[in-house]
Amino acid sequence: MKDSEELNFDRRRFLGIATMGIAATQLGIVSSARAEAGQGKPADATKRGTNTSFGPLKQIDAGLLNVGYAEAGPADGRAVILLHGWPYDIYSYVDVAPLLASAGYRVIVPYLRGYGTTHFLSSDTFRNGQPSVVALDITALMDALKIDKPILAGFDWGARTANIIGALWPERCKAMVSVSGYLIGSQESGKIPLPPKAELEWWYQFYFATERGRAGYDKYRHDFAKLIWQTASPKWNFDDATFDRSAASFENPDHVPIAIHNYRWRQGLAEGEPKYDDLEKRLAVGPVIGVPTITLEGDANGAPHPDPSSYAKKFSGKYAHRDINGGIGHNLPQEAPQAFAKAVVDVDGF
Repeated sequence: MKDSEELNFDRRRFLGIATMGIAATQLGIVSSARAEAGQGKPADATKRGTNTSFGPLKQIDAGLLNVGYAEAGPADGRAVILLHGWPYDIYSYVDVAPLLASAGYRVIVPYLRGYGTTHFLSSDTFRNGQPSVVALDITALMDALKIDKPILAGFDWGARTANIIGALWPERCKAMVSVSGYLIGSQESGKIPLPPKAELEWWYQFYFATERGRAGYDKYRHDFAKLIWQTASPKWNFDDATFDRSAASFENPDHVPIAIHNYRWRQGLAEGEPKYDDLEKRLAVGPVIGVPTITLEGDANGAPHPDPSSYAKKFSGKYAHRDINGGIGHNLPQEAPQAFAKAVVDVDGF
C-alpha cells in the first residue's frame, strides 16, 4: 500500500491531468479519454482500435543497441515499460499507452532487438535471440533513460523478458503485469517431449529448426506473421491496416536471424554466447519471482500457454490472476487495452 506522503503526491499529480493530456497529444497519442481528477486510473472512453499511431519515435543508445521507442505521459510520472512479443511490435500498445498516460504514467514502449527502428551499434555483434539477452537489452534501456525501477508489463517475449528481470534483478522492477503468467524456460526444459496435440501447437518451432524454415520465414514473413496472428487470436477480427502497421517492423534486417536463433536456442539446436551462461544457469532452475504481479489470460488464446494453476506458486510476492473474457486472444493488450491498462494501475497499488 502507498504511504500518505505518496498518496498526497499522487493526488497533486492527477489534479493536473488536463495538462498531461495535452502533453500526450503533443506526443501524437490522441485519445478522447481523460482520467478523472484524483482517481489515478485509466479513463474508460478509449476503445480497442481508437488510436492508430504514436508520435515521432525516439532513439537512444542502450547497451548493444540503438533502441527505437515511443513515449507518452508526463516525464515525472511513474515509469511503465511495455514489452511486445513475436511476431508483434509496439502497436500492441497503441491503445494502452494513452490510457496509462492519461492516468499520469510515463509510458515507454520499445522495439525489441530485431524490430522496427531498433538496430545494433556494431555490425560485428552476434544476432543473439537468447531470452536473457533480450532482458539485458531492457535493463540497458532503463539505464540509458535513467529509469531505476519501473513497472514492467508484457506478453509473449515481452512477458518472458519482464519475468526474467523480476527474477534476476528484482531491484529493477517495482511490479509486473505478465500475460500467460510465468514464461521462464531453459534449454533442458525444451528437450522434454509433450503430448502430440501440444507439440502440434509448436509447429513453427520445428519449421524454424530447418534451413527451409529459415528461408521460408524470410521470404514469407508478412504472410507467416499474419497466420500466427490468426491462429493465436482466432476471435480477433483485425483488419489489414492494423496488421500492416505492425508488419512493417518485421522488415528490420535483424528480425529473421534473431527470431530463428531464439527458437533454435530454446530447442538446444543453436549455441548461445558463453558470457551469458551464468544467467542461463540461474534461469534454468525456474527462480521464484518476488515482485508484486498480476497475471492475465485471454479466454480465446490460441497460442500455447500454461494453465494459471501451474504457475501461481512461482510468484511469491503479492499476486493476483485475472481471466479476460470476450474472445480475447494472445495479443491481449491490443485486444483488451482497458483490462491491460487497469492491471498496470492496480499492480502499482499492491
